[in-house]
Amino acid sequence: MSEAIILFDDPEEIRTLLGARDEHLRRVRESVGIDVVFRDDALRLQGDSESVDQGVAVIGRLRELINIAGELGTDDVLKVLGQDVAASRGGDDSAVDVGISSTTGELGDGRIELFEAAKNVRPKTPGQDVYVRAIRRNDLVFCTGPAGSGKTYLAVAMALSALRSEQVRKIVLVRPAVEAGEKLGFLPGDVTAKVNPYLRPLLDALADILSYDQVKRYMEHDVIEIVPLAFMRGRTLNETFIILDEAQNATKTQMKMFLTRMGQGSKIVVTGDTTQVDLPDHLAGGLPDAVNRLQMIDGVDVVRLQARDIVRHRLVTEIVTAYTKNPSNGQ
Repeated sequence: MSEAIILFDDPEEIRTLLGARDEHLRRVRESVGIDVVFRDDALRLQGDSESVDQGVAVIGRLRELINIAGELGTDDVLKVLGQDVAASRGGDDSAVDVGISSTTGELGDGRIELFEAAKNVRPKTPGQDVYVRAIRRNDLVFCTGPAGSGKTYLAVAMALSALRSEQVRKIVLVRPAVEAGEKLGFLPGDVTAKVNPYLRPLLDALADILSYDQVKRYMEHDVIEIVPLAFMRGRTLNETFIILDEAQNATKTQMKMFLTRMGQGSKIVVTGDTTQVDLPDHLAGGLPDAVNRLQMIDGVDVVRLQARDIVRHRLVTEIVTAYTKNPSNGQ
């Protein structure tokens, strides 16, 4: 019989770990096959040596989840225990699957180093942590997920981190200029002015992390470039962190063109929300096609964020869930 003692300093952390009516603790006990008792601000794990070691590892990962997200749900516990969330819910996992890929490991701090006076950025959900880890490990990452799940923001933060640590020399942020029900031709100004509204979300992400002067200086010196997808043809980008945002609006031809811009020492992140496609019905989307073709290639990873990864206003999660359950557009 072996025993391990895990100490806690924060009463709130232990309450979160235990769960309502000790539900989380019960799941760990039953899954790992150990006795777990909470006494005197400590968890005491008892059982055979291998099971106790596994229990310590599970508790450690659950504490990391609490540290990152500030909470711990049943789905989080089940995923750490390696159980099937969908089976526990009768097969409906549409709202909880964080799309953990084959290359994921245990959760860690996840902090994105931005140096100097830049804003401190870190993943806020387990799914976002998976996303950041995938970017660190691979040269090409596809990330799909709903609005507000951090697809663009975390990619921009990782790009800035790579730039400031001199892993790359340049950042190129790309977006398709596809109308979401509006007509591009009716917008005032020249071509640059017309496409600016489509590129603005990328600039907003930059400005939220860095100061306005820093962003302006990087763009003036062409260290950061924001361009429409159509303007990428014919280029080869070496030592560059390239992000294609709103990739669900890229056609198959455009996607192939974009991905083949990758030069030596470069990294590409492709993000999109497959539930918000603005392409004409007769054009096939390039994002799902690229994922299907490339996901088994070494150095390529696919991360699928879900509603639980949304970090905007609470109502955004409710809105996304409502539209997911009833996708009818009313036509």
